[in-house]
Amino acid sequence: MTLFLGELANLVGGILIGDADQCCRGANPPEDARDGEITMLDSISRSDVLQQSSASAVITPEEVAGLTIPQIVVENPHLAFSTAVTHFRPPIKNTSATHGVSPTARIADSAEIHPTATIGDNVVIGERTRIHPGVVIMPETVIRNDCDIFPNVTIYHYTQIDQRVVIHAGCTIGANGFGYRQENGRHLPAAQLGYVHIEADVEIGASATIDRGSYGATRIGEGTKIDNQVMIAHNCKIGRHNLICSQVGIAGSSKTGDYVVLAGQVGLKDHITLGDHTIVGAQAGVMDDCAGNEVYLGSPATPQREQMQIMAVERRLPEMRREMKTLKREIEQLKALLRKDAEEATSSEKNQKVA
Repeated sequence: MTLFLGELANLVGGILIGDADQCCRGANPPEDARDGEITMLDSISRSDVLQQSSASAVITPEEVAGLTIPQIVVENPHLAFSTAVTHFRPPIKNTSATHGVSPTARIADSAEIHPTATIGDNVVIGERTRIHPGVVIMPETVIRNDCDIFPNVTIYHYTQIDQRVVIHAGCTIGANGFGYRQENGRHLPAAQLGYVHIEADVEIGASATIDRGSYGATRIGEGTKIDNQVMIAHNCKIGRHNLICSQVGIAGSSKTGDYVVLAGQVGLKDHITLGDHTIVGAQAGVMDDCAGNEVYLGSPATPQREQMQIMAVERRLPEMRREMKTLKREIEQLKALLRKDAEEATSSEKNQKVA
């Protein structure tokens, strides 16, 4: 799968600025790219993200001044990057593998595979990992040592699962994200060429769903615990040692820091970030970034102190309504008195003029 940058530039129809003989062995977004891989900028105004990236080359819509890594300049960077990702991580043509274990799968001797499980091509399963009845593991998936995959879990292609991960019954890992673009009045699917990476010591409750990234990884950080019926959308980056309770929904490209707690039925808007040690109370709706070391409540979610003040006022609303009605009656009475006084004054003036 390795390409020289000159070959890759020809593949995507771009102009190479840099060493044509430099090798490239993968394609990932800036935060996921490693040394030897190419990444993408869809706008040079975001070139600062490359400072934190380990990428060795970049696809960009125009030349970025002062950049020290090779650039491939193209008219449509998303299309070009999709082509690059597809080369290094080809789509699986037959995801409905035949029943049983593929002859190309590499399974450790100490692993336990139930006879009703389906293991696709080039799957890797580590030592002492247990695969329960009805599990489907699609091609190119890697599952490390000491994992437990319970009945009827479906794991899509290219998923990476590190050691000591537990995935409970009925989960779906790596399905396409809910991403569409509109052309000529029709919703067409956007690129869903990424994968899911679950780090060590994660536990995922029954019937949870984690979507694959658009180009790179949807990542679940080390030690995070996820309750039943949680939905995590494409491109999300979940930090280490999070606690995510039942029926939480996290929209695409959101990020959480370490030791974040999301109580039941919390909803997160897309493209927001929660800092380390953020706690979000049950049924809260998070619409903006949240600083770390803070408790947030309500919908839209606000810091606990502010939300408690709002709740205190809300509890007084019936009383305030009664007071408002009383005040309105008193005002109407005062207005009536003022009108009567004005009429009497006007009548008195007329009488004086007549006299």
